[in-house]
Amino acid sequence: MENLMLVYWSCKVIWIVLVTILGYGSSLPVGQDALCTAEELAKYRIIFTGKWSQTAFPKQYPLYRPPAQWSSLLGVTHSSDYSMWKKNEYASNGVRDFAEKGEAWALMKEIEEAGEKIQSVHGIFSAPAISSGTGQTSTELEVHPRHPLVSFVVRIVPSPDWFVGIDSLNLCEGDHWMDEVSVDLFPYDAGTDSGFTFSSPNFATIPQDTVTEITCSSPSHPANSFYYPKLKILPPIAQVTMMKLKKSQLGLSAPFINLPAKSNEIIDTVSETPLDCEVSQWSSWGLCRGVCRETGTKIRTRFVLLQPANNGMPCPNLDEETGCEPENCI
Repeated sequence: MENLMLVYWSCKVIWIVLVTILGYGSSLPVGQDALCTAEELAKYRIIFTGKWSQTAFPKQYPLYRPPAQWSSLLGVTHSSDYSMWKKNEYASNGVRDFAEKGEAWALMKEIEEAGEKIQSVHGIFSAPAISSGTGQTSTELEVHPRHPLVSFVVRIVPSPDWFVGIDSLNLCEGDHWMDEVSVDLFPYDAGTDSGFTFSSPNFATIPQDTVTEITCSSPSHPANSFYYPKLKILPPIAQVTMMKLKKSQLGLSAPFINLPAKSNEIIDTVSETPLDCEVSQWSSWGLCRGVCRETGTKIRTRFVLLQPANNGMPCPNLDEETGCEPENCI
């Protein structure tokens, strides 16, 4: 009888412990942020640096109407229950509007609704636009142990539906927040417009495609503005740095930054991307010119489609001559 009572009480204790553990676990968000045990809140300064220069990206570089520039930055701090955008998945209507037109209202509404329904959002942050391809903008953001992930988007202007951004970067490492993190950014296609070049007219992708990374060889089409077949990887088109603010810095927020690029900090850190000359196909041969009963000459021509840059392959001869027999001789 004593053995039975001992077994009963042992099982009861184990059951209570299991219920307690499972109950605590069910109150945590599911995903990679579940184990964050850092201090209550942390504030970061986020600095976005545009590196979209004509030196690094010479092909079809937009110089006017409009020139190369960046939209405002729109971001959110959240748990793993929310996703602003994700590679190889379909963009939401809000992300589509932002990537195509720079309109933020639909995306902000999606974020607010996610925060209200599943309490997966801690806060929204934004930073001003940059009026050139190179420059900086910044703002502050706040993360929480239950919402340690950071996501944001910045539209590439002009472009069909191209953007850069971060998807669910975790600033928490176990029991502490990271002091600083920097990430190189590369272009993405939202999958909602089929344009190949920066200035392509609106041409909706039907059916909608998934979000894909744009590389030097994909899309594999010579007309694509990022097509550099001699490169193994594109140079970063932008960079983001997040620095944790110390308690002494809280409440002393610096104003938004919107500075032109400093050559020794931004442009000089990017190697020149060689751009080879591109020419058209040969025209048809022209008329044979010469004296009857003697060998004459005829010419065909081609023209330059794209001028070389940054020590790329120079243009070949644009005309070619060959011998021929004059026609219509009596």
